[in-house]
Amino acid sequence: MIKSLRGRLAFTLLLVVLSVGSLYRNGIKLGLDLQGGMHIVLEVDDPEGTFTDEARSDMIDQVERIIRTRIDEFGVEEPLIQKVGRDRIIVELPGIDDDSRAKQIIQQSAYLEFKLVLPVTDLEPALARIDRQITAALGEDSIRALGRAVEGPSQDIATLVFGSGSDSAAADTTGADVEVADQEDPETVLRPFTGLLSTGDYLGTYLVAVEDVPAAEIFMELPQFQRALPRDVSLHWDWEPVGLGARTYRRLYVLEEDAFLTGEFLENAVAQRDPQFNQAQVNFELNRAGGRRFATFTAQHVGDYLAIVLDNDVVSAPVIRDRIGASGVIEMGNSDMAEAADLAIVLRAGALPVQLRILEERTVGPSLGEDSIDAGKMAGIIGLVLVVVIMIGYYRVAGFLAVGALAVYMSLVLGGLSTFNATLTLPGIAGLILSIGMAVDANVLIFERIREELILGRATRTAVDEGFAHALSAIVDANITTLITAVILFQFGTGPVRGFAVTLSIGIIASFFSALYVTRTFFLVYLSGKKASDPISI
Repeated sequence: MIKSLRGRLAFTLLLVVLSVGSLYRNGIKLGLDLQGGMHIVLEVDDPEGTFTDEARSDMIDQVERIIRTRIDEFGVEEPLIQKVGRDRIIVELPGIDDDSRAKQIIQQSAYLEFKLVLPVTDLEPALARIDRQITAALGEDSIRALGRAVEGPSQDIATLVFGSGSDSAAADTTGADVEVADQEDPETVLRPFTGLLSTGDYLGTYLVAVEDVPAAEIFMELPQFQRALPRDVSLHWDWEPVGLGARTYRRLYVLEEDAFLTGEFLENAVAQRDPQFNQAQVNFELNRAGGRRFATFTAQHVGDYLAIVLDNDVVSAPVIRDRIGASGVIEMGNSDMAEAADLAIVLRAGALPVQLRILEERTVGPSLGEDSIDAGKMAGIIGLVLVVVIMIGYYRVAGFLAVGALAVYMSLVLGGLSTFNATLTLPGIAGLILSIGMAVDANVLIFERIREELILGRATRTAVDEGFAHALSAIVDANITTLITAVILFQFGTGPVRGFAVTLSIGIIASFFSALYVTRTFFLVYLSGKKASDPISI
C-alpha cells in the first residue's frame, strides 16, 4: 500500500471519485421490499407422490432454467430465481405492476399440441353411453344435487338434465335422443351431459353456455366419462368464451386423441398484428424435422380443421387450405398484443416439465416500499448524527478525523453496491447500519490504544503508530469473523438474507479500509504540521 502522504491522499481521493462516479452512472438497485413487487414460492405439484426425490430435483432444475428464460424475456430487472431444496423454487420480481400477468407467465405449462378436429358424428354414438355411465355412477338424486350445487345454472335442474322443453338440448345436432330413449319417453330420460350441449357454430364443436361449463367439467372429470369416450377422441375447451345472440358460450372441440406434432419441434415464436384484420397473433417457426412432419400432415388434410392446443385449451382451429411448411400462425382472437407477447415468450422458453403450485405468494406495493425507504433513511440519518456528535464530543479532533473517514467509508460502500450491481433491500440497510457501527468501533479501539500510549508518556507520533499497531489484531479478528458469517449467509440464505449478507460484506471491507488506512492518513495530515512533542487532542 502507498506509504507517502501525498500518495495516500491521492489513492483515497481516487477511490472516492471512482465510487461516486459509479454511483452516479449506475445508481443503486432497490430490492423487492423497497420498490415493490411480488414474491412467489412454487412447488412441484405431485399430491400422489409419483415422482422420486431425484426426479423432483431434476424437474425443478429444468423449471428454474425455463422460468429464468421467461422472466428475462419478460424484462424484469434483477429478478431472484432460486432453487430451494429438491422440489421448490423462489421467484422474486421487483418493480412488477401486473401481478396476474407475471404469475401467468411463471406458471403456464405452455404444452403445445397440434391435433386434427373431428366431426361431431365421431362422438355421437358415445353420448348415450356417456349419459348412462354418469347416471349409473352418480344416481339421479346425486346428479340433481350436483346440478343445484353448481353456481348460476342456466336452467331449472329438471330442464338441464332431462330433455323436457330444453332449447339447449342436442336433439337436432347429436341424435342422442333416439339412442338414449330406446323405448322410453325422451322427456323422462336423464341426460346429464348431453343435455348441456348445443349446436356448434364451427365444424367439430359443441356449444355450452358459460354458466353450465362448471357442471360439464365435473362430469368430464369422472373416470366413468373417460372410459365411455372413444379411445381416439378427446374433448377440449376453446380458451375464451364466444358471444352468440344474447348468450355467451364456450366451444367444446372434438379432437383426435393423439397430437401429430408438439411444441418440442418449435424453434421460434413472435407476437405480431394481423395486417388484414389488425388482430393479435403469434407467428411460429418449426425446426427442420417439425417442418417436414407439419408439411406432410397438412398436405394430407387439406379442407380439414387443425386445432392448436395450448395446455389442453384450443387457442385457434383454422381450416387447412393448402400444404403448410415450417411456419404457421396462432390467431389470438380478441386478445391484446400483451397476451400475444406473453404467449410468444412462454412458447420460446419451452414447456414446463411438471405442473407447479403456489405455496406462498406475497405482494409488496410501491407505497409500502417508499415507507420502508423513508424509515431506513430516517434510521440511517439518526444513527449517523448520533455517531458524529458522540465521536466529536468525546474524542474531539480525533473524533473529527474519524467522521471524515466515515464519510469516505459511506462513499465506498454505496459505490461498491453500485459497481457490483448489488440489490439493496431493507435487511441490506440494516447490514449497512451495522457495518457503520463496526467502522466506528474500529476507530474507538484505535483511539483508546493511542490514549494508553500517551498515558505511558510516548511521543505523539509514536503513540499514534503504536495505537494503530496494537488495535490491528482486534480489528482484523472482528472483521474476518463477521465477513465469514456474511459469506455463509449469502451461500445458504435466500432473498432478503442474501441482500443483508452482500451489503454487510461490502461494508466490512470498506470499514476495515477506512479505519486502518483512511483514518491513519488523516492523522498523518493532522500531525504533519505539528512537532513530534506537541500534544494531540484525543
